[in-house]
Amino acid sequence: MVQQLKWIILARVVFCIVLIFSSLVFSTGENLSFFSQPFVTLYYLSAVILFLSVGYGIWLKHGSKLVQLSYVQSLVDTLCVTIIIYVTGSFDSMFTFLYLLIIIYGAMLVLQRGSLVIAGISAAQYGLLILLEYYRLVPPFLGHHSVPMNLDPTHILYRIIIIMAACFAVAFLSGLLAMQLKRARQDLKITQAHFRRVEKMEAVDEMISGIAHEIKNPLASLAGSIQLLQEDALPGSHEDRLMKIILRETERLKRIVNEIRLFAKPSRANAQPVMIHEAVTDVVSLFLNTAEFKDRIQIFTHIDDTLCVIIDPVHLQQILWNLIKNAAQSITGKGKIVITLTSPRNNRIYLTVQDNGQGIDPGKARHIFDPFFTTKPEGSGLGLSIIHRLIDTYDGMIDFDSIPGKGTLFTIIFKNAVPGQPPTKS
Repeated sequence: MVQQLKWIILARVVFCIVLIFSSLVFSTGENLSFFSQPFVTLYYLSAVILFLSVGYGIWLKHGSKLVQLSYVQSLVDTLCVTIIIYVTGSFDSMFTFLYLLIIIYGAMLVLQRGSLVIAGISAAQYGLLILLEYYRLVPPFLGHHSVPMNLDPTHILYRIIIIMAACFAVAFLSGLLAMQLKRARQDLKITQAHFRRVEKMEAVDEMISGIAHEIKNPLASLAGSIQLLQEDALPGSHEDRLMKIILRETERLKRIVNEIRLFAKPSRANAQPVMIHEAVTDVVSLFLNTAEFKDRIQIFTHIDDTLCVIIDPVHLQQILWNLIKNAAQSITGKGKIVITLTSPRNNRIYLTVQDNGQGIDPGKARHIFDPFFTTKPEGSGLGLSIIHRLIDTYDGMIDFDSIPGKGTLFTIIFKNAVPGQPPTKS
C-alpha cells in the first residue's frame, strides 16, 4: 500500500501542474487575464491540492494509519473534483470522468468495499450539485446557470442516474480487479517463499534421513539393555531412578528420530479424499478438551463444509493440531484462534489459522520453518518443519504474516482441492 500511495500522491501533483499550465495556455489563447474566472479559482484549487499532497506525504512518511490516509485523500479528492466540475460548468462540465479515476485508485487502496463508499459519496456530491443549481440554490459560477429552468426534470434525473450507475459500476469492477490482484500477489508471495524453503530443505533431506536411520538401531539396543539392567535393580533405588531417567530420555530421542524420518520422507500412500470441516471439527474438539488450553483459549471457525482435499487423514490432523497448538502457545493468558476455510479458487482451497498472540519476532520469522529451529525450551524445532514438508508432499503451500504483539496468520493452500462430497466407500 505504501508504494501505491506514493504513486497516487505523485500523480496528484502532476495533475495539479498540468491543470495550472493548461489553464494558462487556454487563458492566453482566449486573450483572458491571469485572474479571469474560472482560471483564478483553478489556480487556487491547484495550490490547495499541492499543499494537501505535501501533508499526505508527511503522513505517509510516518507510516501509521495508512487505511485512514487512503480514505481521507480519496474523499477530499472527490470534493476537489466537485469544485472543478462546478467551476467548469456543472451540468456542462467535461470533468465528471475524474470521479471514475478516484474510484479506480480508491479500489487499489481500500478494495471493493472502500471503492463503493467512494462511489456513493461521488455520486451524492454530483447529484446534489446539479439539483442545487437546477433549483437556483447556488449562484452560477460562470455568470449563467448551466441547467435551464425549462429543462425537463426527467432529463436531469436521467443524467444523475447515469453518473451514479457509472460510478458504482466502475467501483464494483475495479474493486473486483483489485481483490483479484491482491490475491494474485499473495499467491505469488506464498509460492516464492515456499519454493525457497523447499530448496533449502532439499539440501539436508538425505543427510538427515541417513542420520536418523543410523541412530535408530543403536537407540533401540540402548533402550533394550537398560530395560534388562532395570530388572536387576531394586525398585526406588538410586540406580533404578537413573535408569528411568535414561529410558525417558531414550523415548524422547525415539520420538525425535521418528519426527526426523517423517520430515525427510513423508508418504502419500494413504492419501484419500477427506472432508476438511470434519477434520477441523475433530481436532478443535480434542484441543478444547486439553487441560492446558480449554479454560483460556476460544476457537472460532468459519468453514465451508462442502470442501475436501486428497490427503492422508493422519497427516491433516497432525498439520491442524500443530498449527492450533502453536497458535495457543503464542497467546499469554486468554485469547482466541480463528480458523477459516474458503471455497476453492482455481482448484485451490485456502485454510487459515489466525491468533491474537505475541506474534513472531521479525529477526526469527525467516527461520521458523528451518529444521531444529525453536524458541521453546522443550521444543525439538521440527513441528513447523514437518508441517511444511507434509503440505509440500501433497503439492500444497504454507506461509504466514505476523505482527509482533498483535498475532500471526498462517495460510495453507491446498492445490488438489475437490469441491463437493467425497466418493463413498464400498
